[in-house]
Formats: sequence, structure tokens, C-alpha cells
Amino acid sequence: MSNKEEFATVLDFLQNGYPFDKRPAHRKLPIAQALGKQTLVLLELVPKKDCFLQPLEEVYIGEGKRDKIHHIVARLLYDKLTETAKNELGFVIEDIVLKNEARFVEFFNKAGAVNTRVHQLELLPGIGKKHMGSILERREEKEFENFEDIRKRVSLLPDPEKAIVKRILLELQGNEKHMLFVKNSY
Repeated sequence: MSNKEEFATVLDFLQNGYPFDKRPAHRKLPIAQALGKQTLVLLELVPKKDCFLQPLEEVYIGEGKRDKIHHIVARLLYDKLTETAKNELGFVIEDIVLKNEARFVEFFNKAGAVNTRVHQLELLPGIGKKHMGSILERREEKEFENFEDIRKRVSLLPDPEKAIVKRILLELQGNEKHMLFVKNSY
């Protein structure tokens, strides 16, 4: 998997730039705040002239000819997101997790130890030592096929999709020591 994003989902579009930007209006650039679909990094994008973007719109940001995005400004910190972007983020992450179910189910099948005391599975919200043990036993018998299979075979497990969505949100907020899903560099 490449470290460069091909597509991003727009979280918010600021047609007149950031309101706190002190430059004169004619010097401000329109800004889109977006989430990369593969690396799950927050990005600040500048659209092409006279291009209006909608929240939840998917845009191409890869190396080829871009139809709507002029350039990527930088990676964005969670604290710099607008309230609209923060509100949309959970829905966008959930959509990515559901549309890429195989990728995230593979995490349950392949996750290993972080160190001698902590396992990657335990870093998911709601999963402790008992659930981790059950997951490891069940995947030893046969790899999980989908989220439904995980729910059926591991009793009393919190919803695996929601646990992954919550974990990705925590990683984007920047307080996690270990990154399971969000790539550290762009």
C-alpha cells in the first residue's frame, strides 16, 4: 500500500477560507478539510478556481490530473478541524470501515502483540483481555470472514465496526501512542 492518497472525502468546505485568517478577503484561498480514504489522515486541500465542493464529496488527490483539487496544503491536526468537519468525521470513518470491511476484518485475523503486556486487539475500545483471548481462540480455529462472523463467534463482544471507528477517531485526535489504522506520515 502506498503512503500517498488517491482519494479523500470532503469533511467541510470553506469557500472564503478560514474566518480567523487575518489576510484581506482577496488574498484568502478557499479551503477543504478532508479525510484520506486509504491512510485515514486529515488533509487541508485547496480546490481549483471556481470549484465548489460539498461535504461528503469524494475527490481525487492522487498524482494524476485532478479535476477539482489544485493542491494539498498539508496534513491537518484534529484540533484545527471546523465543527462541521468534526461532526462529519464519524460518519465518514464509519462509511470507510463498512465499504472496506475485508481490510478491517483482516486486522482481527492478523493483529499481534504490541509488547509483552499489550496486544493490538486490546487497543480497540471495549476489548479487554477476555475478549482478546476469545478472538485469538476463534481465529485459531478459522479466520473471520466478516464483521457478522466476528459477532457470532465471539460472545458478548462490543460491535467490531464501532470499536474500529472509535479507535480511528482516537488516533486522529492525536492522543494515542500506538497507531493501528491512521498512517503517521503523509
